[in-house]
Amino acid sequence: MPPITFVVDRKEAGQTLAAVLKRRYGLSWSQAKRLVERGHVRVGQQVETDVARRLKVGKRVQLDAGTVEARSADRGARNEKPNPPRSRESKTSAKRPQPPAAPRPPQPHLAGIDVVYADESVVVVNKPAGLTTMRHKEEAAEFGRGRRFLPKTLADALPGLLGAPDRPVIAVHRIDRDTSGLVVFARTRAAAEELTRQFRKHTVDRRYLALTRGVPKPGRIESVFVRDRGDGRRGSTADPAAPGGKRAVTHVKVVEEMGRFAAVECRLETGRTHQVRIHLGEAGTPLCGERAYDRPVNGRPVPDGSGARRPMLHAARLGFRHPETGEDVSWDVKPPDDFAAAWARLRTQPPA
Repeated sequence: MPPITFVVDRKEAGQTLAAVLKRRYGLSWSQAKRLVERGHVRVGQQVETDVARRLKVGKRVQLDAGTVEARSADRGARNEKPNPPRSRESKTSAKRPQPPAAPRPPQPHLAGIDVVYADESVVVVNKPAGLTTMRHKEEAAEFGRGRRFLPKTLADALPGLLGAPDRPVIAVHRIDRDTSGLVVFARTRAAAEELTRQFRKHTVDRRYLALTRGVPKPGRIESVFVRDRGDGRRGSTADPAAPGGKRAVTHVKVVEEMGRFAAVECRLETGRTHQVRIHLGEAGTPLCGERAYDRPVNGRPVPDGSGARRPMLHAARLGFRHPETGEDVSWDVKPPDDFAAAWARLRTQPPA
């Protein structure tokens, strides 16, 4: 069975990869996401693992053989096979009392949530890798009422964990789904406004641990980020006045050199989307396990012999001024087991 391919048309240009796969093949959000994150989708000649990548008209997309049922892109609900008419017997049986549905098993990744600190204003959480921080506005709007069928996010799960299911938390920043570590949520509107102000002024202390392919040069990395660096991925531009460009600054410190690999600490002066991943990738030392920012524009990925199954990035420290008391507070958390195991394993890797 050959792979399934299609070319992005004008109607699909600018949409996310997941949204296009959903529309073309009748997939659920979770099915589309799983296809992409498991490396079954190529955009151009490269495997694409970012479900939020915006597609350009004319781009060729390829899905591995057997992953979806091939069907026309413009085939809509009108052309689907209608459900067979219900017989009188089935109509009658539908009215009979049905046994209660078996409870859904808990989602494994929700079990790893560690509430580090909570009061009436804020809650600080050590997020496990594999759990989305919060739902993007466009994603929520896209699914509408169907949003309740999407996997729970950290923001969805926290009210129940805090014993206040009817009191939503307010996200003021996020870390990537596959990144572990510290995240803060506000519990009041006033706290949210104050924390947002601190993030915008870049006064929040955010430090990440990362495992990299190669040893990055320590020091300050500054660039201007744009949504599309030229190959559909976020990244830096050579034009400091580029429309929509945002200044990004990362301070890099090498913690341990391990031959072909390194452990580094990255302090964020700004907090742009995928900032650490992009800056380290563009420096030629992408994260171990990185699949999106591990190559130059339209180039080949940097070889990865780390064996990592996700980008090895951990939000290890978070500090800010408490929005209620004005006190400077901070927390540090150790990396999760898979990160620690990868770190220990890389120490034993033979030199290049």
